[in-house]
Amino acid sequence: MYRVIASPLTRILRALVGENQPVITALKDTTSSYRVEAHYKLLCSSSPGLLRQFQRMSSESSKPITRVLFCGPHFPASHNYTMEYLQSYPFIKVDAVPIDEIRDVIGNYDICVVKSMRLNSDIIARANKMKLIMQFGVGLEGVDIDAATKHGIRVARIPSNYTGNAISCAEMAIYLMLGLLRKQHEMQVSVKEKKLGDPAGDTLLGKTVFILGYGNIGAHLAKRLRPFGVKILATKRSWPSFKSDSGNDAHDEVVDERGTHEDILKFASRADIVVCCLVMNKDTAGIVDNTFISSMKKGALIINIARGGLLDYDAVLDHLKSGHLGGLGTDVAWKEPFDPDDAILKFPNVIMTPHVAGVTEYSYRSMAKVVGDVALQLHSGGSMNSWLEFVN
Repeated sequence: MYRVIASPLTRILRALVGENQPVITALKDTTSSYRVEAHYKLLCSSSPGLLRQFQRMSSESSKPITRVLFCGPHFPASHNYTMEYLQSYPFIKVDAVPIDEIRDVIGNYDICVVKSMRLNSDIIARANKMKLIMQFGVGLEGVDIDAATKHGIRVARIPSNYTGNAISCAEMAIYLMLGLLRKQHEMQVSVKEKKLGDPAGDTLLGKTVFILGYGNIGAHLAKRLRPFGVKILATKRSWPSFKSDSGNDAHDEVVDERGTHEDILKFASRADIVVCCLVMNKDTAGIVDNTFISSMKKGALIINIARGGLLDYDAVLDHLKSGHLGGLGTDVAWKEPFDPDDAILKFPNVIMTPHVAGVTEYSYRSMAKVVGDVALQLHSGGSMNSWLEFVN
């Protein structure tokens, strides 16, 4: 009779040949590691293919674990949904690590999902196992892409057009517009004070909306705004003169006037609502500045669902104080998490949400699947190109 010490491989063999078969000896050696010996003759005489199945399962169990690092506690659905998706794959390990510990542990991981953390060259230099740095979404302004490239690490985003992320953000923009137009804060005051029929709000009907940055989000926003009876202006770096594969060409037809960067002040002067959908980079940082807001109509609104740094903080605050800016609806802030006692939040015509425009069940489940599938592809030695947009 053989003595059996429990181990994953022991359980595999027991499942294959039956609980009562004396097929395994597991002996503890001097290095405290388990040595498992199979009764080869019995395996070979068992059902067809049993040995091959055992060899395959043994090989898989001996593979190193692929480790996925989520940076920080914020946006918890990102790592929670990814863990759920991968729960049947024990060879993929997903961890959400506090930001102040990332520097010390990043060298243990194969994939890094950066979220809102800034990955500088010093931290990236410690990522000696890293194969991929990616965003759970599209924004990569916090990643030193040159440093990652130098260390042979790929950097990628998840395109928003196919995961529901762009749609979710477009819906949030409309929510913020309606909240400002219908005077959300004043309505809550009326409820508390038991007032009826006050305040008198406004409609989207007849308004001119300027979409500043007509990418995937802007295109989905334009499509959803059209039934409200608005006029749509939009700018982007260049407009295609041919049909592309992005799917945005059909949306382009709902834009009443197209422009480029040179037209932003002209369009701002005609808009009742400006919606910021730009990518944040050195060229767009602070683009909505004092000159931009001064060119807007008195009482016009600004909606920001992209990045807080697109807006010049002092310019926004000054124009709110003067009454020239009719309201601000923003899902993003200049520094996140934002100070709840900040002066900008004292105005009744300001609505701020906690960076949740893209955080919906639909979009986050879709993106968790992308992260999980990429981890599985990396573990198996396959291509990581599916569903990702690489920037290096």
